[in-house]
Amino acid sequence: MRIAMVSPYDIGTPSGVNVHVTNLSREIRSRGHEVTCFFPGEPGDGAPEGSRFIGRAFPVPSGDSVARIALSPFLGRQVSKALNEGDYDVVHIHEPLTPMLPLQFLRQSRALTIGTFHAAHDNGSKGYLLAGPVLRRMAPKLHGRIAVSPAAARLVLRYFPGSYEIIPNGIETDRFRVALDRPAQLVGKDPYILFVGRFEERKGLPILLRAFAELKARVPQVHLVVVGAGGRRKNYEEWVSRRAVPDVHFAGYVPDELLPAYYQHAAVFCAPNTGNESFGIVLLEAMAAGCPVVASNIQGFAELVVYGAHGLLVTPRSSSALSDVLTRVFTDEKLRTSLASRGADHVEQFAWPVVADRILSYYEEVAERRGIALGSRPAGARTAGSLANGPLK
Repeated sequence: MRIAMVSPYDIGTPSGVNVHVTNLSREIRSRGHEVTCFFPGEPGDGAPEGSRFIGRAFPVPSGDSVARIALSPFLGRQVSKALNEGDYDVVHIHEPLTPMLPLQFLRQSRALTIGTFHAAHDNGSKGYLLAGPVLRRMAPKLHGRIAVSPAAARLVLRYFPGSYEIIPNGIETDRFRVALDRPAQLVGKDPYILFVGRFEERKGLPILLRAFAELKARVPQVHLVVVGAGGRRKNYEEWVSRRAVPDVHFAGYVPDELLPAYYQHAAVFCAPNTGNESFGIVLLEAMAAGCPVVASNIQGFAELVVYGAHGLLVTPRSSSALSDVLTRVFTDEKLRTSLASRGADHVEQFAWPVVADRILSYYEEVAERRGIALGSRPAGARTAGSLANGPLK
């Protein structure tokens, strides 16, 4: 098959969607299919081989974060040219109702068109609400709809009713399981709690810092290692300094090739997020590395972790509750061992080969309903009317 994989986000800005697009494309390509990824902005590190870039990317507030998306109204001609040149069997658009690159692909695609919805917002989506009348005319052009989790499906269903196939994000399980030496930066910091995430409010680091200050009084030997970057780092470091909390280590950005070692040598991985999470890639990374997980009991996480089996869930935004659970984990070696073992088994279903197989099967299922033989025609044989627009029934 010839597949166009479309992301709304600039490749140069950290994004879970782009990680998904990159790994999914690589896995599908390994099966002999042709995959071209499209991004807004300029070429950057991490872009899949053969990627194409359309339009300029501009920063736009999105929840508690900032997304870099294409806002130019002049993308139509470039998208039309790309679609005609590629003559794709499948156009797979991630966050398909996001301005403006995904919407242009959705508007002009004459191939089998699949959309994957990644986002979850606890209080709904202002963008979907405000642009609803316009987007409701575009959404039926999707022939198949995927949501990465029940939380993501619940959000989009509020505004665009229909049938959504739940196919989760994937992770490179083998990369996190290959044993690595302890990084030099971690020498002398054992045992440690690990935090991995962007320095945004919803990632909950201030809650973990307060919980860690309480934990030190009960488990004096424990350390906290913080992996991540962002403009709030100075504020966090000043908070730790003012309160004289010892053994908090800010590791900054850690390259992908070193990150598995940080999980593997951690005593506990902690995700104190406050909400607006559709999934929990970091939880799966920790499980794959054999690290026990403590996380907030929020949608996206609670749908991924069975309490007491794959990890422990704690009341969101409560530093005292988090401190109590961390104390329990650190004082119960049998519990830590059980969580690590069962988590490692649980993560198998999220390995990229498994997830990619499910997505490819979904392409075939949707195409069969439409009476389309994917990949069966020579280049240029597609006609504008070969796939009628409209949702699957």
